[in-house]
Amino acid sequence: MTMTKIEKNGIICAVVSGDDIVITDTQSALDVLMTAKYDVGTKNIIISKKLVVEDFFILSSGLAREILQKYINYGGRIAICGDYSHYTSKPLHDFIYESNKGKDVFFVRTQEEAIDKLTH
Repeated sequence: MTMTKIEKNGIICAVVSGDDIVITDTQSALDVLMTAKYDVGTKNIIISKKLVVEDFFILSSGLAREILQKYINYGGRIAICGDYSHYTSKPLHDFIYESNKGKDVFFVRTQEEAIDKLTH
């Protein structure tokens, strides 16, 4: 896992990259958040959905709820970039829609969109 610092409008974001899935459970998600906090100086995370375990996107698994609740509890914000069009779950689409209306969790297509969401 590699983190790159990006700053826009005076707000720092940590862009997570790598070849392996880095968010597999609540603890690994918290590890990403704390690494960003201490190594990059931010709690704003941008990550590709390919680095997040697929169970996250199966709402009945409860993983998304657990992880996102931890992030909010710790003051973290996250934008997950990728293509969500192949998901057929109405609850997931509703969850993505509602999340994108808030200020802490975003599901976007591109890294540029993620940067814009987290820095405004």
